[in-house]
Amino acid sequence: MGRSFYRTTPDNTPVDGFKPFHHLASDTWYSVSRRDGRYYQRRWRIGIRGKETDVEESTMDFVMGSGNHVRTYLKRTPAGALIELPLAWYAENGGQWAMNPGYDTDHSIAPRKVAYGCMFCHNAYPRIPAGHEAAGSDPVYSDPLPEGIDCQRCHGPGASHVDAASKPGARAEDVRRSILNPARLSAERRLEVCMQCHLETTSFRMANMIKRYERGPFDYSPAEPLSAALLFFDHASGSGRESKFEIVSSAYRLRQSRCFLESRGKLTCTSCHDPHNIPHGEEAVKSYDAACRTCHSGNLGARHPAMANCASCHMPKRRTEDVVHAIITDHLIQRKPAPNLLRPSAERHETDQTQYHGEVVPYYPASMPAGEGALYLAVAQVEQKNNPASGTQRLATGIQAQKPKRPEFYIELGRALEGSAQPDRVVAAYEEAVRVDPGSALALRRLGVALRESGQLERAAQILNRAVQVAPDDPKGWYELGLLESDRGRKPEAIAALRKAIALDPDLDRAYNSLGGLLAETGEPEAAEQAFLASLRVNPDAGDVQANLATLLATKGDLERAVYYFDRSCRRDPDNATARVNYGVALARLNRNAPARRQLEAAIRINPKLAEAHDVLGSLLEMQGHAGEAIRHYAEAVKLRPDFGRAQLNLGTALANQGRTAEAVEHLKAAASSSDPTARQQAAQALGR
Repeated sequence: MGRSFYRTTPDNTPVDGFKPFHHLASDTWYSVSRRDGRYYQRRWRIGIRGKETDVEESTMDFVMGSGNHVRTYLKRTPAGALIELPLAWYAENGGQWAMNPGYDTDHSIAPRKVAYGCMFCHNAYPRIPAGHEAAGSDPVYSDPLPEGIDCQRCHGPGASHVDAASKPGARAEDVRRSILNPARLSAERRLEVCMQCHLETTSFRMANMIKRYERGPFDYSPAEPLSAALLFFDHASGSGRESKFEIVSSAYRLRQSRCFLESRGKLTCTSCHDPHNIPHGEEAVKSYDAACRTCHSGNLGARHPAMANCASCHMPKRRTEDVVHAIITDHLIQRKPAPNLLRPSAERHETDQTQYHGEVVPYYPASMPAGEGALYLAVAQVEQKNNPASGTQRLATGIQAQKPKRPEFYIELGRALEGSAQPDRVVAAYEEAVRVDPGSALALRRLGVALRESGQLERAAQILNRAVQVAPDDPKGWYELGLLESDRGRKPEAIAALRKAIALDPDLDRAYNSLGGLLAETGEPEAAEQAFLASLRVNPDAGDVQANLATLLATKGDLERAVYYFDRSCRRDPDNATARVNYGVALARLNRNAPARRQLEAAIRINPKLAEAHDVLGSLLEMQGHAGEAIRHYAEAVKLRPDFGRAQLNLGTALANQGRTAEAVEHLKAAASSSDPTARQQAAQALGR
């Protein structure tokens, strides 16, 4: 536990002889290196003409994980955040590099910040800058960061203990009384000291644990019941998830064991483990066997082998389901464990469709405390959308009955209602959150966004300006204010707000994308290109950003690069019909007519009512000599959008070329009266002819 967080050194960062690591699924390359006493992790891909693209190099400042199973490397940002880097070191096979959990996909993912919950279990309690304890705040840590879990995690605050021990003539009894000794707790409470970190019902999509809203990120003390700070939840019985085996499943699996259940509380983690000493090798086998013999000392039967290394059979090592390169001891003590426990497995990535859908039930405590317990149970249903319909109704009913004083309950209700076609209820939920806590930056930000989405732009501006006043260093608040100012047509103010967001968080990829769009609209194509590239530096596989950059490049005439990014965009987001239209236009301009036609036809299959797709496909078909097909597509375009000046012009011109003058005049007149100045001019000339 004391080796779970530390700085990078030659001993824990094996870079000598490292060969570039190719992640095949995402076609991405990684390297790790040391320069001038610092460590770096670099990412790149091979782009046009074999040149490197999507290059990002990050410092490897800290390590999370003891290295018994895995070491995850972290980048420390100037603002004090910690960013998880994609490539990790695993102890499997004598030591190997592979992707961190969640990164083994066919695309890169945006940076993940180390949340307070991660730090809670992997390090001693850090200091947090003022204002960053509140819900919705970015996880930020003050210097200096502690390195490794310390005594206070199990023994509680130690200041009074140090004071007592430092007094001249201090009595041993007084010194002992000044610090918590878990050995003096009940068996249940001793187990809770371990479970604060070693209990996780699942790491997949579910609210496995909720910290009580009135508690700070690091203020749980082993001197109090675990449920005073943390509430744990699980899949419902009969859901088929009872046998899950995950990286933090030790306590969860132990509590299913017959040995644990029949011990009536006597069997705890410390029955086998000394938290102050970790035996190894033969010493470990003897120690754990002795623990088994405290209960199993009688005759085990003639067929049972000589009693040695009990755990190798009854608590075998297994590959975990969520960290597929980690092999750990299964703490479910079984008579006959399943076979093939070490076989390799692929990482499982849950989606909205494949995640667990059903009741989320209390796990520890087994029933929720009276009062707010029902509210927390309702939150558990909706937080990860496992049971949204029932959970939303229960949360709304519970709030109405109890009128809680914490804003988080109302915020969770607002989030649960989003997308329900009930914008008034969403706004009302966030308004209540602001009412109970006017200083909550999260509540203000969520209310501002809800007002913007419901079309109440002026009121949204008032609320979001309050949000950035309450939390001036919150990049998400400035980002939302930038989007709002853009909607209000105040582009200089929008650009300023987005730049503020980026200055506060240089990894906020969505802010770069929005900034790029505004810069392109205001006549700054070079700056816009750099903004889009910055967004892709952070998150290389954002399909909409790739499409935006490709469209900009096509406008500038940089067609080869445009086609490269359009292709990546359509692979990542195949249902973006507009991107496919623009892709088709770029291909046609390069005289790649066959693939251009395929893209345009794909756009129409995706969205048959996209008038632009019919118009562009019509132009391509007419150029290839297929006048009849072209006219049909032009006609469909103007049917869908009668005010589409360019399509009216193209249809009128095509009809005129076919000698269908009367029909042509009708469409040319429509083009001449449209809002498109180019179409108006060309239509007037055609009518004159």
